[in-house]
Amino acid sequence: MAKNLVIVESPAKAKTIEKFLGKDFKVTSSFGHIADLPSRELGVDVDKDFSPKYVVDKEKKALVKKLKELASKAETIWLASDEDREGEAISWHLAETLKLDADKTRRIVFNSITKSAIQKAIENPRKINYDLVNAQQARRILDRLVGYELSPVLWKKIKPGLSAGRVQSVAVRLIVERERAIEEFEPQSSFKVAAEFRTENGATLPAKLNESFDTETEAQEFLAGLANASFAVDSLDTKPAKKSPAAPFTTSTLQQEASRKLYFSVSRTMQVAQRLYEAGLITYMRTDSVSLSGEAIAAAKEEIVGNYGEKYSKVRKFQSKSKGAQEAHEAIRPTDMGLQRPNVERDQARLYELIRMRTLASQMSDAQLERTQVKIRNDRDDRLFSANGEVIKFDGFLKVYLEGKDEEDAEEQDGMLPAMQVDEALTNNYITATQRFTRPPYRYTEASLVKKLEELGIGRPSTYAPTISTIQNRGYVEKGTVDGTEREYLQLTLEGGGVKRKELSETVGSDKGKLVPTDIGMIVNDFLVSHFANILDYNFTAKVEKDFDDIATGEEDWQDVLRDFYKDFHPNVLDVEENADRASGERVLGTDPETGRQVAVRLGRFGPMVQIGTADEEEKPQFASLLPDQSLATITYDEAMELFKLPRKLGTFEGDEVEANVGRYGPYVRYGKKFVSLDEGESVFDVDMERAAELIRAKKKQDAPIASYEDKPVTKGKGRFGPFIKWDGMFINVPKKYDFDNLSQADIEELIEAKKKKEAEKLVREWPEEDIRIEKGRWGRHTVIKGRKKVDLSKDVDPQAVTLEEAQELLSKKKTRKKS
Repeated sequence: MAKNLVIVESPAKAKTIEKFLGKDFKVTSSFGHIADLPSRELGVDVDKDFSPKYVVDKEKKALVKKLKELASKAETIWLASDEDREGEAISWHLAETLKLDADKTRRIVFNSITKSAIQKAIENPRKINYDLVNAQQARRILDRLVGYELSPVLWKKIKPGLSAGRVQSVAVRLIVERERAIEEFEPQSSFKVAAEFRTENGATLPAKLNESFDTETEAQEFLAGLANASFAVDSLDTKPAKKSPAAPFTTSTLQQEASRKLYFSVSRTMQVAQRLYEAGLITYMRTDSVSLSGEAIAAAKEEIVGNYGEKYSKVRKFQSKSKGAQEAHEAIRPTDMGLQRPNVERDQARLYELIRMRTLASQMSDAQLERTQVKIRNDRDDRLFSANGEVIKFDGFLKVYLEGKDEEDAEEQDGMLPAMQVDEALTNNYITATQRFTRPPYRYTEASLVKKLEELGIGRPSTYAPTISTIQNRGYVEKGTVDGTEREYLQLTLEGGGVKRKELSETVGSDKGKLVPTDIGMIVNDFLVSHFANILDYNFTAKVEKDFDDIATGEEDWQDVLRDFYKDFHPNVLDVEENADRASGERVLGTDPETGRQVAVRLGRFGPMVQIGTADEEEKPQFASLLPDQSLATITYDEAMELFKLPRKLGTFEGDEVEANVGRYGPYVRYGKKFVSLDEGESVFDVDMERAAELIRAKKKQDAPIASYEDKPVTKGKGRFGPFIKWDGMFINVPKKYDFDNLSQADIEELIEAKKKKEAEKLVREWPEEDIRIEKGRWGRHTVIKGRKKVDLSKDVDPQAVTLEEAQELLSKKKTRKKS
């Protein structure tokens, strides 16, 4: 047994670190937290200074036993969990749960997994920092109190199964308020004037009028007045300017930039960054800091001078603005500035390049620019046209990197201007006055929501990704799917001495990929804002974060913070539970013309619905579910009444009744027991029998066997992951190298055999008589499978040691939980 036992958080990190330490060191993983608050009870004694009850999860007990055995045989135990508050708490739980001897235990931290960083950490051990532990405890306990006490109120007053959280509920509030601002926005139109001139040398010069017109008449009069005008350069103003690089990445700026440039979700960015960190390629990826170490600055300078020359280098020391910049000591940067293309999978390579270029750019010279503004006069009107140009005299950091912009921050880029002189005559090619509308606020993307949360001081690097995932998983927010709607606008053009009028159209209001609140999200938000204004207050949430920061620096007592919070929170919960009315988001739309009964929309047990009649009437109410693209807030009376026409009976096809309806995956046609989805954009109310028959025939043709293999039919289709063939219950993706429309028998056999081989490699063991097997998943996780039922094994369980009885027990537990 090695003299030294090093315990890290993840097995991937353990493998990397073990390379750097000699035979005297054994490196193992705790697989994250080994102890936490219990899942089925509050686990906090509010009457005893908020004393937490920590338990070891059943799945972790075997791992804890193994770690105890290893620790008992080692001379020194090194706790090497991450350097943030969560990592400090993991080390504390390890020390407490394993009952480690304080004299034999060392705490080490490093912000990169490199040989020098690990060796330096071993040379500079410290004790567990209980201020950091207490900051993590305070956050965990406060969030548990909020979730555990608020959620049952939502079950009682709105709908079972809902949840609330201190940060997640505030994030939902931001999205709901933005949506309401968009709904209430009334666009105002004006006419903006643009022109194109030609210089004496024949070069074109685009320009704009510095004011706009409120009405078409005003714009028309202005253009007509310039019909025979002469134009000339009134002034030329050239000034030097410079552009400076952005600071190296923090967690939030990395999430924002990866969204803008790589189109990664926030959670995807963190997954990829985690793998880069564990592979020793970048520094720790959860940080508020923008500073770089002296070693990193020197390495960046060497790389810049070597590749671009001395004039491109400028040493910069960035300082974090926030006092609460978490415990990490550096920004996110490569561990080896000279490594350009690490041998990693594509997404990791793309994110690594982004981090490397941002880091190098932060240590490079300013870009030197020359900005020119041209004013253009005419002999018919005092108003001036202007044109702006920008010339890069020295590219500096722009050689490698330019920070992206969010949609709302985007601005028109200035181009180069042709050579001109003051008083030079210009020829007018055309002048247009185009109707433009004021724009409502933009919906949040994941990246812009992170930016807003950070601006408000809500959450910290470790919370952004899980918060955004949680509010989507809870069904409070979803990614928009609408490309936009058509809007008409006018364009007036002065050309050839006259004004021409043209009607054009544009697409506006796209929410594709944006965060849109659902009906349930809006109802829950309104209820919480109405009854728990303090918890949902942005300033209050930011103050709580500051309290956690103060606990981490030893300036606040964690139990005092919890006491101060709970003394107002708990009575508020009891009062709302007792006295608040139920919330359903009900909106009365009118009356049913046939019965005279009330027509309203509200949240029901199975989601948003329309209801004719009320519960207190003798006749039972009628119900109809809203379509996926409809909402309680915007559905009209006519749209609501149309829903009672579903399902629509269309006729019969080959003896089977055909109807059109809407289901979980959108509008469809049903014939017999089979379903055919309508094409995107087709309405369930417009489809007729002729179209239904066409869809059914196409579906039958698609489902017909295209070949057979081993006496079993082969069919093909297209799904969410692209084209596939189906054989013997297996779905087999068809790569682009195959001609999907003309698959040969040889192609089919090759695809099937490759899939069979891949499935065989995944299979770890099986019990065919019980139709139970254990497979190895994509990320190394093992899964017990029976039919459609799947249960993941704990990472520390040896799949080869699992008995049939244990596998059956796991599967039966899954079933029981689902029923409850």
